[in-house]
Amino acid sequence: MPIGHKHANPPVVQEPLWDHPQTRELAKRACFNCHSNETAWPWYSRVAPISWLTDRDVKRGRSHLNFSEWNKSHPLDDEITDQIESDRMPLWFYLPMHPEARLKPDEKAALITGIENSLKAR
Repeated sequence: MPIGHKHANPPVVQEPLWDHPQTRELAKRACFNCHSNETAWPWYSRVAPISWLTDRDVKRGRSHLNFSEWNKSHPLDDEITDQIESDRMPLWFYLPMHPEARLKPDEKAALITGIENSLKAR
């Protein structure tokens, strides 16, 4: 039996003060599915055993960094940008099913700079 076939996203409580709409859009493309309360649950997230893995990955992602609950604790600025810069995020196995999350070098640089600028504002 699939788990979480009725996925409900928790409400968005507080996002970072984004430096620019482009920063938020890049973060949404590359990060929000696992690191926000705005997860887009694809059809396969309702089919076992993939549903189990998807549910686990989203829960883990949100527990490490949640752009929708910025008022709670979150990683240090350099931890976030280091994950992106070193290609540890997005996870390699996420990208084949979510090609929109694969950022071009200039988009990746813009996201890193934008996150750095956004987090300075807090």
